[in-house]
Amino acid sequence: MASTSEGLVREERSGMGASFGDVRQVDAGVLTIGYVDAGPSDGPAVILLHGWPYDIHSFVDVVPLLTDAGYRVVVPYLRGYGTTRFLSDDTMRNGEPAAIGLDLIALMDALKIDAAKLAGFDWGARTADVVAALWPERCRGLVSVSGYLIDGQASGTVPLPPKAELAWWYQYYFATERGREGYDRNRRDFARLIWHTASPQWSFDDATFDRSAAAFDNPDHVDIVIHNYRWRLALAPGESQYDEVEKRLAAKPKITVPSISLEGDANGAPHLEPAVYGKQFAGRYEHRTIGGGVGHNLPQEAPRAFADAVLDV
Repeated sequence: MASTSEGLVREERSGMGASFGDVRQVDAGVLTIGYVDAGPSDGPAVILLHGWPYDIHSFVDVVPLLTDAGYRVVVPYLRGYGTTRFLSDDTMRNGEPAAIGLDLIALMDALKIDAAKLAGFDWGARTADVVAALWPERCRGLVSVSGYLIDGQASGTVPLPPKAELAWWYQYYFATERGREGYDRNRRDFARLIWHTASPQWSFDDATFDRSAAAFDNPDHVDIVIHNYRWRLALAPGESQYDEVEKRLAAKPKITVPSISLEGDANGAPHLEPAVYGKQFAGRYEHRTIGGGVGHNLPQEAPRAFADAVLDV
C-alpha cells in the first residue's frame, strides 16, 4: 500500500565539481557500454540509470553514499550517451523502451550480475520499470522517480488536454525534420533549457552542466533521442525483434518487486500523480514526495533522499 513522506528536505551537495574518474567499457548485446563500477566487487549490486537530457553525473553524489554502505554501484551511459557505442554501423539507432530495457539485461549478463537493485529517473526510471515488470528475478528492488512509466505506442496517439500537450512541446518539435536539425545544432542549449524548465528551483552552475553536456557529443545521440520520441507518438517504427516485448509492455504489467517511487515537489517535467499509478505496484510499495524545491533530476538535486530510498527498498 502506498504511503507518502511529505517534507523531506533537499540537502546541500558536496560534489558540484566532482566527476567519475574511471569509466570502463564492456561489450553487451549490440553495444559497448561505458559505465562506472564503484564499491566492493562482492557487495550487493545497485544499478543507477540516468535520463534525457542528463548523464551518469546525476548520481555523482549518490554513489559514495551507497558504496559507503557496502554496495557495488554500476552507473552506465544509456545508448546514445557518453562512451556507449554500437558495435556495428548497421544496427538501427533505436530508442524504443524495449531496446533500452534489453540493453540493461545485456549489461547485467556481461557483468555477471544475476540481480540488482535498480534505480533511475526519466528514461532511466522507465528502463528500470521495464526490467522490474518483465524480468522480476533480475530486480531485488526498484526506486523509480515519477513512478510507473511503462506504456505502449497506442497511448501516444491519444490526445491530451491542451495544458498537458503544451508540456510535451519538444516531442512535437522532434517529430519534424526541422526539429531533428535544430536539436543537432543546439543540443547543449536545448538541454540547458530542459534542465531549467524541469527543475525550476535548481541552481546548477556552468561547470555542473558542462560536465554532463559532454555526454551529448555521442555520435548516436541525436538519432536515439529523435527515434525515442517519434516512436512514442507512433511516428517511427521499431525493430521486429522487440515486438513481443513491446506487446507485453503495452498491457501495462504489474510490478511485483519491492518498490519506492519518488517525486520532487517542484518537478516541472510532465508527470502523473502517485494516486494514478500506485495501483501498478503489486508488491511492497511506498511513495515519497521530496520537498524543498526538488525538480525532475531528483538524484542530483536530492542525493541523500535518493540514496536513502535505494537503501530502504
